[in-house]
Amino acid sequence: MSLSLPPGPRGHFLIGSLPEFKRDMLGFFTGLARDYGGFVGFHLMHVPCVLINEPALIEELLVRNESRLSKSWDVRKLSAMLGRGLLTAEGETWKRERRLIQPAFHPERIRHYARIMSEEAERIAAAWRDGDTRDIHADMMRVTLAIVARALFGESVEAESQVIADALDAFMHWFERLLTGVPLPLAVPSPTNLRVRRALRRLDAVVYGLIAKRRREGTAGRADLLSWLLDARDEQGEGISDRQIRDEVATFILAGHETTALALSWTLMLLAQHPEAEARLHAELTQVLGGRVPGYEDYARLPWTRQVVQESMRLYPPAWGLGRETLEEITLGGYRLPRGTQVMPIQWVTHRDARFFPEPDRFRPERWAPDAPAAIPKFAYFPFGAGPRSCIGNGFAMVEAVLLLAVFASHARFALVEPQTIELQPAVTLRPRHGINVRIQRT
Repeated sequence: MSLSLPPGPRGHFLIGSLPEFKRDMLGFFTGLARDYGGFVGFHLMHVPCVLINEPALIEELLVRNESRLSKSWDVRKLSAMLGRGLLTAEGETWKRERRLIQPAFHPERIRHYARIMSEEAERIAAAWRDGDTRDIHADMMRVTLAIVARALFGESVEAESQVIADALDAFMHWFERLLTGVPLPLAVPSPTNLRVRRALRRLDAVVYGLIAKRRREGTAGRADLLSWLLDARDEQGEGISDRQIRDEVATFILAGHETTALALSWTLMLLAQHPEAEARLHAELTQVLGGRVPGYEDYARLPWTRQVVQESMRLYPPAWGLGRETLEEITLGGYRLPRGTQVMPIQWVTHRDARFFPEPDRFRPERWAPDAPAAIPKFAYFPFGAGPRSCIGNGFAMVEAVLLLAVFASHARFALVEPQTIELQPAVTLRPRHGINVRIQRT
């Protein structure tokens, strides 16, 4: 059995493929898969790395080898903002928190959140005027932040929303520099770092203030996530500390706000580019909703709307890549990967592989129809991750994306403003660097 990494680019003897990686991450990974296949070895500086683009190997990595992996080095850097929330926690800490929090995303609780989703979407859409030019990404960020805040805290936190948004924005820009530049450690008081540290202090003040307020007022009769976290107890009867609640709240804000906003932003962009798919969407909404506001039960009644969202997340996965680090030597694909190898299943690459998705660059929501002829391998599509550490809120996110799309498309059609270059910004998530400008056409 080979002791080396699978075939891949030689790279520079000192820095490996780092220049190509930093210049264009998405292009770099796409090129690796094109030139070397579904299992590719390379180096970033002295660190051994592997790209995986084979569903069977992705399953082997994320399911059968899960206990011998940690999150990758870049995800661990998220702890500067998220602490030891579900996204960054490891081992027994993660297992305990997952068990405690999982019931909060039961379908019956999502049914309660669905009303909040539709209400906030209606509020945003009501402000649109025919002929308005909007940065639709900014609008989606506002509405999903309002939703996650109400789901978390059970009330509007509009006054605190700007603090939360500023903290996310500052941290995202810092994280992008971490991936593509040579950032100073966060402890160094550079102007960028000071901005991030100040934003995180303000975020902490907001979150701890809301926790303290809820402890004073009590949780009786409340159905929000904060009350659930305050009441949750493990098998020994122990609750969750304020610090851990703060970390989970920060994680939910990032995961539940940022990713759904991006899924909707890319979806509306794609619909603006594909009028036939948009027309079919409007026909379904007219037939099923007849002008009323959608509710939880409508999620199952809107198959084309769901397919549009699924296809959008295939082409533009908000979480565009996963990373794991081997805690010990593991065997994968006939190779013994040494301890410390960064192993990367990249959704951006696998979701656009013609072996699994014919005409992979085309927007074709019909490929997700229940009677579609081609079966898609299970681990060829994983917008919410895969294995035991898949996103705990994927049910919440899908209901939210479908209901919000139903509301927005019921109110308007969207035309891209031209000329416009929509530049991809891959960092923690896949953002449009300069937004997505559309012209509103009220229906």
